Amino acid sequence: MRSHLLNDTTAEQYRRSVTDGVERVAAKLATTDRPFTGITVDALAPRIDEIDLDQPLHDTTAVLDELEDVYLRDAIYFHHPRYLAHLNCPVVIPAVLGEAVLSAVNSSLDTWDQSAGGTLIERKLIDWTTERIGLGPAADGVFTSGGTQSNLQALLLAREEAKTDSLSELRIFASEVSHFSVKKSAKLLGLGQDAVVSIPVDHDKRMQTVALARELERCAQDGLVPMAVVATAGTTDFGSIDPLPEIAELCEQFGTWMHVDAAYGCGLLASLKHRDRISGIERADSVTVDYHKSFFQPVSSSAVLVRDAATLRHATYHAEYLNPRRMVEERIPNQVDKSLQTTRRFDALKLWMTLRTMGADGIGQLFDEVCDLAREGWKLIAADPRFDVVVQPSLSTLVFRYIPAAVTDPAEIDRANLYARKALFASGDAIVAGTKVGGRHYLKFTLLNPETQASDIAAVLDLIAGHAEQYLGESLDRAS
Repeated sequence: MRSHLLNDTTAEQYRRSVTDGVERVAAKLATTDRPFTGITVDALAPRIDEIDLDQPLHDTTAVLDELEDVYLRDAIYFHHPRYLAHLNCPVVIPAVLGEAVLSAVNSSLDTWDQSAGGTLIERKLIDWTTERIGLGPAADGVFTSGGTQSNLQALLLAREEAKTDSLSELRIFASEVSHFSVKKSAKLLGLGQDAVVSIPVDHDKRMQTVALARELERCAQDGLVPMAVVATAGTTDFGSIDPLPEIAELCEQFGTWMHVDAAYGCGLLASLKHRDRISGIERADSVTVDYHKSFFQPVSSSAVLVRDAATLRHATYHAEYLNPRRMVEERIPNQVDKSLQTTRRFDALKLWMTLRTMGADGIGQLFDEVCDLAREGWKLIAADPRFDVVVQPSLSTLVFRYIPAAVTDPAEIDRANLYARKALFASGDAIVAGTKVGGRHYLKFTLLNPETQASDIAAVLDLIAGHAEQYLGESLDRAS
């Protein structure tokens, strides 16, 4: 079995195997004419269930043949211009090359003696990002697995900086459309069920700062501790951006940690046209960024950034076998000192390869394209009497629903939209997401593919309307 170990004696086998795999994926990308085959769980599960993992095939070619049947053929391909569902972006080739390199070398970014140059590359990218944000000379951060982990670590730091022994007194303020990881983090951090105070949003789905000020004042009057305000720069459902300058003023007034969840909106850091939409982010105490959302990076590639590097000490634990305290005195840079993780992939390499190949302006141009496409898509939907669109896009998300001319029952309209989304997915012709607005079911386009055109949006709208009309016609037939 040593023949399968990657080393100096198997380098040629590695080259052949990886080349075979790359060629198969390239062939799929070149011939995929829709984002999904429409296969069902009931059809796919038996094919995987019947595989005996205790009976290996002993040959990577045979394994790739099998993989074609159980994965590659029916995978959901985000690169297709009619994949319009979640916050999944097509990826840039330099980042995929970086993924191949980091997987083969397999550095672990926890300590210097496991990564060397990888440590310095990650630190350079953290510095680059904090400079783009404008956090100041004392800023720092670390790469994470994603926005949920970044938000958790930021709120851990905020909890420790709040300097109270009574966790029940701590309060976190976030808008009613903030990411679920805020409440999840509160639970993981040992806070009470009522620790997260939900702040209402305005018509544009942005946090109402008047309501935030009122809740902060109430918190002080009740003798509670305002641990953090979580502002969102790009909500998952709407792409809305909270009024960051006004929130920063309130955080300063009440002595509250300001965290900005920019997992989605971080693409604006590289934007050539729309950077001003996140003005005020530079006043944050911590920021979440997801490069794998709007920097066109493969999953996973995220980071948490802080204004004051000293606050990262709250995540530090020294183990004698790994990062003993003497290493700090010896100025040995161990990234585990800043991270919630120990073993950690060299995900920073993907962004490094991207910046060194395309430059920040190249990334920004791609993100600007999808933001501009969203505005064009909004005009299309707003002008179409078949649909109701919720808000004008701040980033690249459109939330809307089909409104039939002859049906007025809200529940029946809900069912028609749910059916349309499900039928569209089953067809494989396009994939859209869904959410609720005011208790009613809506559909959602998350536009992160610069290859998507307005004509794709128009075509998918027609498909949605067709499926909804089919459902309503069948519903009328059943009722008659």
